[in-house]
Amino acid sequence: MIIREKDPLNLEMPFGILDGLTTPNECFYVRCHFPIPQIDIHNWKLRIEGAIERPMEFTFDGLQQFQKRNLMATIECAGNSRVFLAPKVKGVQWELGAVGNAEWTGFLLADILGQVGVRSSAREVVLEGTDSGDISEAPRPTGKVHFARSLPINKAMDDVILACEMNGEPLPASHGFPLRAVVPGWYGMASVKWLRRIIVTENRFQGYYQTVDYAYWQPGQAGPELIPLSRMQVKAVIARPGINEVVPSNDNYVIRGAAWTSGREIAKVEVTTNGGACWNEAKLIGDAGRDVWRLWEFDWKTPHAPGRYTLMARATDSLGHTQPDHRDANRGTYMVNHCLPIEIEVR
Repeated sequence: MIIREKDPLNLEMPFGILDGLTTPNECFYVRCHFPIPQIDIHNWKLRIEGAIERPMEFTFDGLQQFQKRNLMATIECAGNSRVFLAPKVKGVQWELGAVGNAEWTGFLLADILGQVGVRSSAREVVLEGTDSGDISEAPRPTGKVHFARSLPINKAMDDVILACEMNGEPLPASHGFPLRAVVPGWYGMASVKWLRRIIVTENRFQGYYQTVDYAYWQPGQAGPELIPLSRMQVKAVIARPGINEVVPSNDNYVIRGAAWTSGREIAKVEVTTNGGACWNEAKLIGDAGRDVWRLWEFDWKTPHAPGRYTLMARATDSLGHTQPDHRDANRGTYMVNHCLPIEIEVR
């Protein structure tokens, strides 16, 4: 794993090792805002409160009354590929590997909310983690804050699970032990780890990681307004060859990668090996799946002439949304899904 930060721990998968639909737990990227909390499973409880009929606390054993569900889902950090932005921007300098696909096992959030009785006035569901600390950059609140994000009530009651297993194993500490949310199709900041509290609210949540951070500008009738990040954007990424890799001239080389989107399936991936002058369709591998990445490959006859070449990939989803050629500056340091240039050398 590539160490992006040691304190708090932030690890990136070297994307060139992509090999198969599922990302092994030890290769799945790790994103932390604060130190990883040390949790004693025997003392841990999940509190449900707010605009509900029956506030409750669940122990880990108490959650076992709910039916377990399996869910395959891709999670991408909202800042993945930030290193491609110029000029350099603040934030963890992710390259390509702050993304992974896993089989998650846990309890449907809708089942738990059904037991506590959500009021008809409910608007959002706030997920709060055990992890906490001081915010280092202004504007900031004073004192320690817990990482927390909210979901619209319709999303919370749809396909969100509270996962206790990852690829058939108990959740590792770095991935949210003993319980984390998995929000299919949304960027990773929504899949809150180390869950300790769920608050059903009748108003819009205005927490730090909902408004000051993990938000982007969007044009509105009264001018630009900040919108909380939510859905992942359609994106294809080249895993091999890697940046600055040397490949032999006049040879057969298989370009490989993955593509993903939100709420739809990947329908097509195209590859250019000459900086965008022409595009060719790649071969999609395996079956299409909603909110699950699609692996792909492209057979490339490398040029006779040695030199520097720029490769790019672009994806199109089942509703016809295609990855953009250029960056939208309103997205700030997040949602980096324009076609990413992979410069290599043919020798």
